[in-house]
Amino acid sequence: MKKILSFWIFLLLVIITLTSCSFRNTQEGITITLSGWQSNTTEKQLLDQVLHKFESQHPNIKVKHEVINDQYMDVIKTRLIGDAAPDVFYLDSFEAPLLMKYEVLEPLNPYITPQFDLADFEPALLKAFQLKNQTYGLPKDFSTLTLFYNQDAFKESGITQPPTNWEELRQYSKKLTLDKNRDRRVDQYGLGITPELSRLAFMIKAFGGSIVDQKGYAAFATPEGLKGLQLVIDQYRQERSSAQPSDVGANSGSDMFGQGKAAMTIEGTWAIPYLKETFPNLDFGITEVPTINGKKGTIAFTAAYVMNKKTKHKDAAWQLISYLTSKEGMKAVSTGGIGLPSRKSVLTELGYANNPLYAPFIKGSSYATIWQAGEHLPTIYTQFNNQFISALIGEQPLPRAMRRSQIAANKEIRAAN
Repeated sequence: MKKILSFWIFLLLVIITLTSCSFRNTQEGITITLSGWQSNTTEKQLLDQVLHKFESQHPNIKVKHEVINDQYMDVIKTRLIGDAAPDVFYLDSFEAPLLMKYEVLEPLNPYITPQFDLADFEPALLKAFQLKNQTYGLPKDFSTLTLFYNQDAFKESGITQPPTNWEELRQYSKKLTLDKNRDRRVDQYGLGITPELSRLAFMIKAFGGSIVDQKGYAAFATPEGLKGLQLVIDQYRQERSSAQPSDVGANSGSDMFGQGKAAMTIEGTWAIPYLKETFPNLDFGITEVPTINGKKGTIAFTAAYVMNKKTKHKDAAWQLISYLTSKEGMKAVSTGGIGLPSRKSVLTELGYANNPLYAPFIKGSSYATIWQAGEHLPTIYTQFNNQFISALIGEQPLPRAMRRSQIAANKEIRAAN
């Protein structure tokens, strides 16, 4: 009897020990993956510093930070299908409607407490990640589009102030388009353009056009929508005072502007640290996008931290998201100036509204259109870009190109529905 009793006591102690070890390993060994993209090395350095502080405050959680710069959303979608997606990841407002619709994201409402102060977020940014009264993501930062202009180029051409409307912009562009070496080759264009829907959507809206109709189908090829886009075509083809990056051997609008190949360009906040680091001698100013048809317009870009619905560590994932989007975490990451903080209190505390380089972005946020137009915007975006380039280089008239892209996009949308 004593031997049997001793055996069961020994067995019980073994079970308790193993359970204790298992519990301890669970508490101390949680590793969650955070996936996102990287605009530049400064952004990663700032985020890594914040993640290090998070880990020091949460010793039971380790964060594996994964940077995916090539085909980011294709990678994320593939992993979601294969149940191998990260626990937490960046989600652009552009892609959010589709993922919210198919319920692959964890709703955050049960985790958000009054102390988290959800009301501190810019409402329009937060709304981009909400569906049917559920919040699926918390915006980490944002940027609008503004006009960058070369101060020295303006002075050399006798221009004393930036353009306030599109007519002035076109006049300035002609004056700023120069053959500096007199070899019948343009060395500096007035305006550098990025011929993509994400940079032209506000021009479609300027005369009453729309990217999509009420049912989510492409609707940009209307007379109203074409009127704004025609301004871009005419300046590029007839006036020859604008250029796209590929025309001048540049890889982006920022690069073209920094090299002095364009005296003006329309870009976001991400261009500021890039220009300062890559072209330190460039003297540039920033102003709001000139009005078109008497209307102010720009686009607001934002991305959120979201949680994979199938993560096995939901509490830990929420702790990471809540820390990164807390006032403390957001303030630390936002000091780099790559994106503006989405919390109103942090935006005020960091004084961006008083900085002449950043103030125009903040002013634009009051009338900006969020870069989002339903779950089929990625399809519309691709079809638009393909055909608009064709019109820009003169392969076909703009109305025909836009009708073709609209028809192709809507064919895909109907098939998906």
